[in-house]
Amino acid sequence: MTRPAQHAKGTASPEGTGDEVEVRIRGLMMDPVTNMPMIVLKEMAGEAVLPIWVGIFEANAIALEIEKSATPRPMTHDLLRNTLRAFDAIVSRVVISDLKDDTFFAVIWLDRAGDVMTMDARPSDALALAMRADCPIFVSRAVLDTARMNQKGRDVNSDELRRWLEGLGDDDMGRYKM
Repeated sequence: MTRPAQHAKGTASPEGTGDEVEVRIRGLMMDPVTNMPMIVLKEMAGEAVLPIWVGIFEANAIALEIEKSATPRPMTHDLLRNTLRAFDAIVSRVVISDLKDDTFFAVIWLDRAGDVMTMDARPSDALALAMRADCPIFVSRAVLDTARMNQKGRDVNSDELRRWLEGLGDDDMGRYKM
C-alpha cells in the first residue's frame, strides 16, 4: 500500500492529473476471437474503447455485480468492500494505470478521513470493487494510447475486433452477455 502526500498543492490526489480518462464498463462479453471473457471499457466523453481480457472467475465476480445478483454468502470483493466500510475507508476511484507486456495494472484509491492511500491491484479486482463501491473508473491516457498502438501492430483479427468493439450499440451488449 502506498500513502501519497496529503492534498497539498502539487501532490498526488484522487482528483487526477488530467492524464486520465473517465470510462464506464460498457459490458462483459466473450471475445469472439479467443473465446475468453473480456471487460469492455468505454470513454465517457469520447469514443475510445478498451477491452481487458480477464479470467473466468474474475469475469463471474463482475457479472454478478452487473446483473445485481445476490449471493448467499459474501464474495471476495463484497468482503473487501465491507472491510473497508468497517474501517471508515472509501474507495474514491480506480485507475487502469499501466500496460506492460500485454498485462494491465490498476490502482485503487482509498480515502479514510482525508488520509489518501493507493493500492496496487489487478484490473479485474479493481473494477469489481469499483462497481460495488459505486466509484468512478479512469484509464491512464498513456494506457489508451499504448493499447491502440498494440492493436494496430497486430494481425487482422485484432483490427477486426477493434472495429467490432467500436461499432457495438447498447442492444449488442445484451446479446453478448456471459
